[in-house]
Amino acid sequence: MPWITEHAVDGVITVAALGALGIDSSTAYRRCQPGGPWRWLLPGVVLLQSGTPSGRQRTWAALAYAGSGAQLTGACAAMVYGLRRAGGDDRVHVLLPHSRRCRSVGWALVERTTRLPEPVVVRGLPAAPVVRAVMDRARRLRDAEAVQALLAEAVQRRFCTPAQLTVELDAGSTRGTALVRHELEHICGGARSVAEVRAKRLAQRSGLPEPLWNVPLFDDCGQLIGTPDAWWPEVGLAWEIDSLDFHLDPADYDRTLRRDARYAAAGIAFLPTLPSRLVTEFVAVVAELTAAYAAAARRPLPGGVTIGARPA
Repeated sequence: MPWITEHAVDGVITVAALGALGIDSSTAYRRCQPGGPWRWLLPGVVLLQSGTPSGRQRTWAALAYAGSGAQLTGACAAMVYGLRRAGGDDRVHVLLPHSRRCRSVGWALVERTTRLPEPVVVRGLPAAPVVRAVMDRARRLRDAEAVQALLAEAVQRRFCTPAQLTVELDAGSTRGTALVRHELEHICGGARSVAEVRAKRLAQRSGLPEPLWNVPLFDDCGQLIGTPDAWWPEVGLAWEIDSLDFHLDPADYDRTLRRDARYAAAGIAFLPTLPSRLVTEFVAVVAELTAAYAAAARRPLPGGVTIGARPA
């Protein structure tokens, strides 16, 4: 029956659609038996082949099972958008109007909602707006670092802003949001990556004065010196948490070296730290940070450094 594939999406079709094409349900079920040419995926949904379904076929199957108007959200939608930190869940999370009667089954996670957003078509798939998808994924996570990673990536890669995440968090159900709310406070406070969140906690642990986070520094000619992760203006100390991923690209590494040279030329005391050390050597990092602060305090303050805006 090769002509049937013209009515399927990526080889996925419902039993109801087959019935409309003149193939009754008993025939469909028989062809899905072991050794048959088709495969049963979800209740009322079949794959017009016998092999293992691809991730995209599983996604279409969940949408087909949920019915008209269903849209992706959570981990699946976030990964469709291109967020790398949303993985770890093999289920396909879909949203439906609250009035619909449909339950989760197998790897199809069905959520009925009174706040069904207007879907966005991403790579041919209907998905909830990225801020909703991120928050729906985050509130189902139980690991603080996983929540940090997802929220930080969404903000750092400019998929959404901390304010948009906060609005979405406040608008939705409070169930499962305590951890998300706690980690979002760090993101709203200026920490844009998991490493920066850890750095902020270590800075607090050090007992040093609270620094300014992610503020641009300009010289007296109006040229950008850098945007350190942490800046202590009272002693002229900059702290940078340099990502390993960032350094794997030769062009990015070159930009890092140029930034370090600008710090030195401006007379700014500068401490670079690898993000892995924030976990594996946090005691040593705190000691280095306090020592760097003390050393910077013994030096004259760098002249001509403007915080947050280009000089007129």
